[in-house]
Amino acid sequence: MNRIWNSVVGKLWITILLLVSFVLFIVTVLLLEFLGNYHSQTVEETLNKEAATIARIFNEHGNLDISLNIIDDILGPETNAVIAEVPYESSYFLHDGMNGDEIRERILNEPAFQKVFESDETVMKEMLLPALSGEDRMESYIVLASPLQTGQELHGTVFIYQSLEVMDRTAERTTNIVFLSAFIALLLTTFFAFFLSSRITSPLRKMREGAFELAKGNFDTRVKSTSKDEIGQLATAFNQMGGQLKHHLEVISQEKEQLSSILTSMADAVITFNQDKTVLLSNPPAEKLHENWLLKKAIPEGKPLPLELYHMLDHVLHFEEELEEELEIEGAYYAVSFSPLYSGDSVRGAVAVLHDMTEQHKLEKLREDFISNVSHELRTPIAMLQGYSEALLDDVGATKEERREMTKIIYEESQRMGRLVTDLLNLARLESGHMRLYKEVVQLNNVIERMTLKFAQAAKENGIELSFDTDIDDWTAAEIDEDRIEQVMTNLIDNALRHTPEGGRVIVKAQKQNNFAKISVNDTGSGISEEDKAFVFERFYKADKARTLGKGGTGLGLAIASNIVKAHDGVIDVESEFGKGTSFFFLLPLKKM
Repeated sequence: MNRIWNSVVGKLWITILLLVSFVLFIVTVLLLEFLGNYHSQTVEETLNKEAATIARIFNEHGNLDISLNIIDDILGPETNAVIAEVPYESSYFLHDGMNGDEIRERILNEPAFQKVFESDETVMKEMLLPALSGEDRMESYIVLASPLQTGQELHGTVFIYQSLEVMDRTAERTTNIVFLSAFIALLLTTFFAFFLSSRITSPLRKMREGAFELAKGNFDTRVKSTSKDEIGQLATAFNQMGGQLKHHLEVISQEKEQLSSILTSMADAVITFNQDKTVLLSNPPAEKLHENWLLKKAIPEGKPLPLELYHMLDHVLHFEEELEEELEIEGAYYAVSFSPLYSGDSVRGAVAVLHDMTEQHKLEKLREDFISNVSHELRTPIAMLQGYSEALLDDVGATKEERREMTKIIYEESQRMGRLVTDLLNLARLESGHMRLYKEVVQLNNVIERMTLKFAQAAKENGIELSFDTDIDDWTAAEIDEDRIEQVMTNLIDNALRHTPEGGRVIVKAQKQNNFAKISVNDTGSGISEEDKAFVFERFYKADKARTLGKGGTGLGLAIASNIVKAHDGVIDVESEFGKGTSFFFLLPLKKM
């Protein structure tokens, strides 16, 4: 039932029904008033005509019996008459019904009618008299007293009275007819109201269902337009709205996907904050950065960011201005940019972009170290070349042997400078990818064993045991540049021999590991500290490192070896325990047979 009252059909029906009911009520009241007045006027006119007719008949006919018969025929139904020649006494009486004597006495004794006997004035009055059809019951009558000429000098009165019950019955029948008409009108009104409402609300219900479908995201929903009126135009506008919504949402979705893809693919960390400093959006680099901060406990409890960044966020939200800083957080360097986000004229949040500058700082330090190391490596041979050449020019060497010794030193230092320059050029070519590899398929065991045995004499002279061990078969092959791999092996074995004390051991092993050959050079030397292992493959690693023990070398060998192995799609790494020994190993992909 509530659905009807809450629906457009129910509201239209109630509205039309109330309107029609109000109109019918006003019409019924006015009609009953009109009918009552009309009936009263009709009864008065009828009674006047009948009284005039009775007076004329009574005056013109001498035969009293004939006159009374005519008068009885003239009187209408429910109409009675009393003829009085003198006041308070009736001469003739025509009455049909009960209580005639009592009615006659009360009419004759009514003071208002007495002046009719003395004038030609007609008097009409409504009186409450005994009923015609029952004892001890009163009803309303309308009584007309009209003058009557009964002789030359006698002036009588004819009283005609009629019960108003007739008029009441007429009014009741009229009222019943009006109410029946009103009931039929209400039924017809209800029918046409529902018919009209259904014609209006049926497309509205369809549009409501379509709106619910649009709310669910079904933007292909369409409403059928069956008319060209306002409702049909509304349906057309609804369909156009659905199409526009679908188009705009697709555009928004595409822009959102593009923005999401951009944020996801960005190397920089991007974080969006609300006005209350809560995080609204962050990309994967920002989430990873946040996790690192949490692990390092760099974020204070109750704060979304480290204090340095939190103060910047607070500044941007309060002063509504962009802010750029370069900060160090937990040993890492970041270029931080904060910008306010606006909603109209007010700031609704801020966006932070963090660019990790740690690698740039590290590269800058490496560049500075490289320049320092190259300068250091070149300073000594240049100084020696300059010093001994000046000595030769100044004939400092007294004997031929001294001059020969000076010349030998100048030659060795020039070779050392040549090796340094060559290593730098090779390293530059390898890192830039411009050095060409001449790969051939070789039997790996034979090649590695041959490279190892080249150092047998050097190991023997230093009192070091050098051996080769393998668990791969002799037919295992790899596609390598033999000269470059020999350069790697030479560097690793030479380092192992130089940093292994007399009586130590150096073992070269060849092992198969899945689809790779693992070549390792293991020594029992001084080893490498844990903090230094991360830097052994960098340029000039030997500089300022106690492990070198002042022995020769440019400090570029391991960096060159690392680039050669990577050029062969391999991996090189180191395992070491300080004071117990070191194991350098690299993996080379095997040739599939």
